[in-house]
Amino acid sequence: MTLNLTLLVVMGVMMAVGIYLLLERSLTRVLLGIILISNGVNLLILQSAGRAGESPLVRDGMDAEEYLDPMPQALLLTAIVIAFALVSFMLALIYRSWVLARQDEVADDEEDRRVAEAVGAYDPEEDAEVSTETSEFIDELDPNTGKLRTSEYVPEPEQDTADEGPASKQAEQKEGRK
Repeated sequence: MTLNLTLLVVMGVMMAVGIYLLLERSLTRVLLGIILISNGVNLLILQSAGRAGESPLVRDGMDAEEYLDPMPQALLLTAIVIAFALVSFMLALIYRSWVLARQDEVADDEEDRRVAEAVGAYDPEEDAEVSTETSEFIDELDPNTGKLRTSEYVPEPEQDTADEGPASKQAEQKEGRK
């Protein structure tokens, strides 16, 4: 049985990158890692089949070495079905996470933090809770003025009640009618 070195190197790279992506906190990267690992395993099973041979139908006058072993093909089809089911499940998890929390990051829960503190692996600088919006360029609507404020926006100081505003205009109209 001869092995193709190129396919083995590609399989090793796919498995290594897949494991790296699988260890990330983003569910999308975990999904990509699962896809790469499953494709790497498929290449491994393909390599284990060996050289191409005749179909495994019994014919008179053929030696047993000329036939192709059907087991790796069956394992390959099974691996493809399992990978498809796993990818479908991960896509459902990612969609549900996005609908509920508008994020695909896996966050630590209280039990993770408690265990990390008990073991001594808790680092306050790295493990502190981060707010969901960390961008300084997010535009927000100021509830007091109703204007859009950016990160450079400084609220204007309070002005007299004699200013013309919607309430003072209505008061002037009422006084003018009397």
